[in-house]
Amino acid sequence: MTYVRQTIQRAGERFRGGEPAAGIVTWHAFSFSGFYDPDNVRFGPLAACNEERLAGGAGFAEHPHRDVEIVTWVVEGELTHEDSAGHREVVRPGDVQRLSAGEGVQHTERNAGATPLRFVQMWLTPSEFGGEPSYEVVRGIADGTPYALARAEAVLHVRRLRSGDCTALPDAPWMYVHVVRGAVRLGGEVLREGDAARVLDAEGVTAEAIGAAELLAWEMHAEPHFG
Repeated sequence: MTYVRQTIQRAGERFRGGEPAAGIVTWHAFSFSGFYDPDNVRFGPLAACNEERLAGGAGFAEHPHRDVEIVTWVVEGELTHEDSAGHREVVRPGDVQRLSAGEGVQHTERNAGATPLRFVQMWLTPSEFGGEPSYEVVRGIADGTPYALARAEAVLHVRRLRSGDCTALPDAPWMYVHVVRGAVRLGGEVLREGDAARVLDAEGVTAEAIGAAELLAWEMHAEPHFG
């Protein structure tokens, strides 16, 4: 197992944002909106990893994006997405949603039901800017099935583990691991729900489950692109 550098960010170290009074609670892993830390802007092409919690009926009003790849993983509840390109979908646990903003798109995200909604949303910078926006939802991603994000030269790996399971994680110049549920042992550190690891020049990295666990791992190969 080889680590050039592994940095752990605990769940409690994230910046808290959102609008709690409106039923929106957000925990940011990177600089975002009104919070800026020059030493925590991105990791490879990954520029955001937000833990979002929306109460029933709460949501984000229509807002624009451009030149960003937005990938969403629902943990609990249902997320209703609508965008200016005419897409309207309900995203459920186990689905991967991808919005490629391209030269510009507007969308809304909300919890249309009464059950609390929890999801993880990750933003990556594409290797090339511009182009037509595009959208897809892949239903019921199976454990171990990679989801390639070609425009950002990145691959998302989903791992669902039983107690004691050990899984190999991808080799990559940048690897980001986010623990969705449970706890895992990674590089001598125990990561629990909401914790994340940033690994540079990952090679031969494994994660061992401590009880049942679910994690998301980004394998990233592209230098950050700034236009």
